This record gives sequence, C-alpha cells and structure tokens, in this order.
Amino acid sequence: MQRLLASVLGLLAPLTAAAGSWPDTPLARTEALALLQTLNADLLSHDSATLTLERWCGSHRLATTPVVVARRDREASKPLPEDLRRALGIDAGTPVRYRRVQLACGDHVLSEADNWYLPGRLTAAMNQALDRGDTPFGKVVAPLHFRRHTLSARLLWSPLPEGWEMHRLPVAGRQPLVLPHRLLQHRALLEDAQGRPFSALVETYTEQVLAFPPPAARP
Repeated sequence: MQRLLASVLGLLAPLTAAAGSWPDTPLARTEALALLQTLNADLLSHDSATLTLERWCGSHRLATTPVVVARRDREASKPLPEDLRRALGIDAGTPVRYRRVQLACGDHVLSEADNWYLPGRLTAAMNQALDRGDTPFGKVVAPLHFRRHTLSARLLWSPLPEGWEMHRLPVAGRQPLVLPHRLLQHRALLEDAQGRPFSALVETYTEQVLAFPPPAARP
C-alpha cells in the first residue's frame, strides 16, 4: 500500500506554495487529504465559518490565542454574480454591499472571503459595525440566529488525485510537501431565523489551514 500511495506523486499538477514542515511522502499526503475532508465536513455541519476556524485554530495550535480576526480590504470592489443575485431573490435595484476579508488566526490567513450582503435586512447597529470595524461578519450578525445554506463545496486540490490507485511510479524523494494557495472553496447563503437570505459568500480556504506538523511527526 505504501508503494501504491507513492505512485500518485508524479501525477499531481504543478504546485506553488510550500506547506511548512510536511514531507512529501505517501503517508503525509494521505493525512493531508483526511484533514482537508475533516475541515470540509466541519464547515458544512456548522453555520459559522468563523467559529469553525477558531476551533480548528485551537485544536491544531496555530496561535497562542485561537481567535479569528477579519483583515478587511477596504479598497476591494466586486459585482454580485448573477447566480448569487438569483439565489438571494433580489433584483438589480436592491442595495447590496460588499466586503472582502481575510480571516486570520495569529499569523495564519486561513480563509479569503467575498461577502455580498443586504443592508436592508440587517439592523442599523449591524450595518454600523460592518461599515466601521473589522469584526468578522458572522460575529456581527450572530443576533439574527442565522442558518447557513451551502450552495457548493469543493476541494480545489487533492493530495491524492483521481485514479491514483491505478498507477505505479517511483517512490518520492525527501522533498517538502508543496501545496497550492487555494485548497477548498465554499459558496453559501446566510439566512435569518425567518428563512430570508441576507448574505452570499464565496469562501476560499488557504494552505495555512495545514500550517502545523503532520500527525505522524508528532511525539
């Protein structure tokens, strides 16, 4: 099985970003895939991505204080995609605001998010907090007791590509595992307690979600 897993290494597409202390071995690739699937399942089973990332940050010791903060790009601007406009159930005349943020825990940017939201469905205090501050969106709108409706969730890169079990290639050398910057992407709506959508999200999770030693390397 070890040789079989190793055979996939030559099949991977070109990668761009180092993954810290992870070795490029069949075991490490299998562990990385299991962790990505675990994070994906955790995100899908909870309404707040911010709180899910805080738990992830804490359990994997990514920061001394596992608190996720939003680093907002105040210059960013992006039109609402038409498919998300339809999902929100609004027409072209409905006011929409846009937020581009990085969700970071300590020194690690775990997620980059595009967020289009409807100010008319939020309170004045919420809109003021979003306009003036950098608090994560999910924490600001928590009083709405919102629910998350996932539109799509997909791995943008897999350590073990499709068909890996059918190939036999030389065992990899002692190289660090290299990851692309974008690993996982979710598209979702947030709905208030009455089931009205008030936000559309595109969240892209980065290689920094794996910025810790692989399980096999731990004492």
